[in-house]
Amino acid sequence: MQTYIKTYGCTLNQADSDIIAGIMDDAGIRRSGSEDDADVVIMNTCTVKGATERKILEKLSRMDRDGKKIVVTGCMASANPDLIAKYAPNASIVTMPNVSHMPGIFDGINSGKRYTINRYEAVDRITSFKPVGRTIAKIPISDGCLSSCSFCETKFARGRLNSFSEDLIINAIRYSIKSGSKEIQLASQDTGAYGLDKGTNIAKLMHRISSISGDFRVRVGMLNPEHLDKYMDGMVDAFNDNRFYRFIHLPVQSGSDRILNAMRRNYTVGDFIDMIKRLRKGINGLSLETDIIVGFPGETEADLEATIDLMNCIKPDVTNISRFAARPHAPAAHLKQIKPEEVKERSSRVLRTARHIQHEINNSFINKKIDVLMTEETEASVNGRTDSYKQVVIKKTDTCIPEIGRRYAASVYAESANVLYGKIT
Repeated sequence: MQTYIKTYGCTLNQADSDIIAGIMDDAGIRRSGSEDDADVVIMNTCTVKGATERKILEKLSRMDRDGKKIVVTGCMASANPDLIAKYAPNASIVTMPNVSHMPGIFDGINSGKRYTINRYEAVDRITSFKPVGRTIAKIPISDGCLSSCSFCETKFARGRLNSFSEDLIINAIRYSIKSGSKEIQLASQDTGAYGLDKGTNIAKLMHRISSISGDFRVRVGMLNPEHLDKYMDGMVDAFNDNRFYRFIHLPVQSGSDRILNAMRRNYTVGDFIDMIKRLRKGINGLSLETDIIVGFPGETEADLEATIDLMNCIKPDVTNISRFAARPHAPAAHLKQIKPEEVKERSSRVLRTARHIQHEINNSFINKKIDVLMTEETEASVNGRTDSYKQVVIKKTDTCIPEIGRRYAASVYAESANVLYGKIT
């Protein structure tokens, strides 16, 4: 029997797929290189955005019509099992807390049975973690969150916060490094909430990671601003260990206090600006990524201009822009929606601002020498990350093909809004 794992969504979903792969390996179930050759396809789904959900449902419907055996897991399996049943009535559903039970149902699935396993259990899935031997290792540290954002459906899918064992996380990182990983990505719905259900926090976890020997870098995943004050000083101190990328993903979502309140974000614009100032003061060369939602119900032109003003104030290195889309289980879905064409126009204005800021920042690197850890390869280039997690593209030439997992000194000769282009010096 062979299975193929198809993953949609965030780093946490990708980390979960690695755990599912480990569970399959332990059960002696082989993995196929393509879904066409697989006896059963495992779909690890995402429900953050409507467009992604539609793409997944279309794929499920097509596979179901073709008679493919499917197991659906991930956020959609928890949040919208009714949609799965509608579009793929023959697909089985196994929610993430129950993935350890997957191997036991494969024989039944192959004989035409359909299963639904959706019991809620606060389990440490990381007990099933196995090193993947890749340069980048994705380590899940928790499920769920403590926030109640009015636009988000992921809380409905992932539930309340369930932080995984610090000891198990440390072991997973150690095993990954011994297996050759050079970059560790800590994955969670909200890394900033980690440990708050167990009397610890992300800063304390970072300090424990600092005690691990080896040559590696750690990327801390997205954290919501509302918890940052609880451990700000400890986090700043931890970031100054050279094993951590000097990078933080802190989503603001809007530059309007009125909209932030409607979003139930539990901080103000002033709070956010103060956080950025303190982080940049304490962490030399910090790179900032943030998220913006455009067109939240009730957003006015003044609210949008406030968001653009905030972007020009904090100057993020990366801005992820999403057009508001109502999610079925989110409270904001019941509010009066802004016309799609208006949301599209506003999104374009925010994007222009973001691109201008990113070009301005990246242009300052031209002709500078930087240290780069090579982490990924394409047909035309080998790509890496600076200590501030900026992506650097090194084009392959007859005289220079950098090795994955090694560090190089590079000179930056060009930039785009999203990457730096360098040559090995």
